[in-house]
Amino acid sequence: MSNVPESAYTETNGMVYFARMLSKIRLLDAGTLREDFHNNIGKFADSWCCSHLGVTYEDLKARTLQGGSNEEILAWCYENGRRLTDNDLLIWNNFAAKLGWNDFVTARLEQYKAEDGLSHVTEIQTMPEYFEYDEGRKAFPVSSK
Repeated sequence: MSNVPESAYTETNGMVYFARMLSKIRLLDAGTLREDFHNNIGKFADSWCCSHLGVTYEDLKARTLQGGSNEEILAWCYENGRRLTDNDLLIWNNFAAKLGWNDFVTARLEQYKAEDGLSHVTEIQTMPEYFEYDEGRKAFPVSSK
């Protein structure tokens, strides 16, 4: 779907979520990002990712809109923020992949599932997994949606 961002599982030089954040920036700039994403731009996981990299969201957004590949923009983050070690990537990737699983985001995940009539779908236990279904990369179970 062209109006939804990259998967949260997509890696850029071993880092998950980063490609999704850049994709949202580009789609919003092009005026094609799905409307329900607009209120969360630069917040939550976007903000946490930028903080982990040591750059501001506004600076990252400006750099992204200058153009370049995801890899080039991540290199810019390393030059202007901090370079992530293998351990930093391990911590970030596990945090990002499990977001919503028995943590401070669980209530929001359950709210989204309820709004979509998916409270009974046990396969969806994390935000990234919810995104896969919500954005059409995975099919909803037959008894759902």
